[in-house]
Amino acid sequence: FPSHDTGEIPGNGIDDDENGFVDDVNGWNAVEGNGTLMGNPTDMDSLHGTHVAGIVGAQGNNKLQVSGVNWNTKIMGIVGSSGETSIVAKAYGYVIAQKKLWIESKGKKGANVVVTNSSFGVDKADCNSADFSLWNDLYNEMGKLGILSVVATSNAEVDVDVEGDVPSGCKSTYLITVTNTDSEDEKYKDGAGYGAKSIHLGAPGTDILSTIPGNKTKKLTGTSMATPHVTGTVALLHSLASKKFAERYRSQPAEDAKLLKEILLRSVDPVSSLKSITVTEGRLNVF
Repeated sequence: FPSHDTGEIPGNGIDDDENGFVDDVNGWNAVEGNGTLMGNPTDMDSLHGTHVAGIVGAQGNNKLQVSGVNWNTKIMGIVGSSGETSIVAKAYGYVIAQKKLWIESKGKKGANVVVTNSSFGVDKADCNSADFSLWNDLYNEMGKLGILSVVATSNAEVDVDVEGDVPSGCKSTYLITVTNTDSEDEKYKDGAGYGAKSIHLGAPGTDILSTIPGNKTKKLTGTSMATPHVTGTVALLHSLASKKFAERYRSQPAEDAKLLKEILLRSVDPVSSLKSITVTEGRLNVF
């Protein structure tokens, strides 16, 4: 995936582009506080993140087995998958910092992040409790900058409205929450969260073939795989938008982010397996 930060020289220990982060060529590691994203390629975290990224934006029509939802996009990698609010705040904080810098510099610095993908979370947690409420504040802060946040719900058979989930139980206007459907348009029977008030829509997340480290591909299943289908769609909507919309987005990013969310949720295909257990009662329709 292409670097998002062309002004940074890798490995020289200098903040070349003066964005406040050293050697963040492809993104930021919020755990270690550096620009090193990939650990051992065989680690589950590396495999999981690469698989998710491929669903968002693997280039197609190149005889390499898989195609992402939005072929021509830039992906900012962030190591921040955690149940610890301190780490999550640093991860989302990096996104906020880069988007603010992009706005303030009129596109000369930072990055025009339009959507984040969070294929991680804490099962049966209350977004209003303890420091989890900060997660919702962060989604609101990103939303004000025009960033939608697409998040995975639980991989357990739980009603999020009743039992909670972080982040899919959070209520930010700028949040899109996703559950897992299969090739028969059934909600994944072996475990996928639902909620008539909390979970917006379903997307394909069962036996999804995507990229993994080492120039390989693999099938994985989970709400983690469903979520990037929606994330890639948000990016695709931006890439297809008119010049007029792009100009207006610069001046009213929060309003136009909510508009894209509305378009996406209104265009789902009704699916009987999601009736009465999701907000839209439907599955993502990219077309």
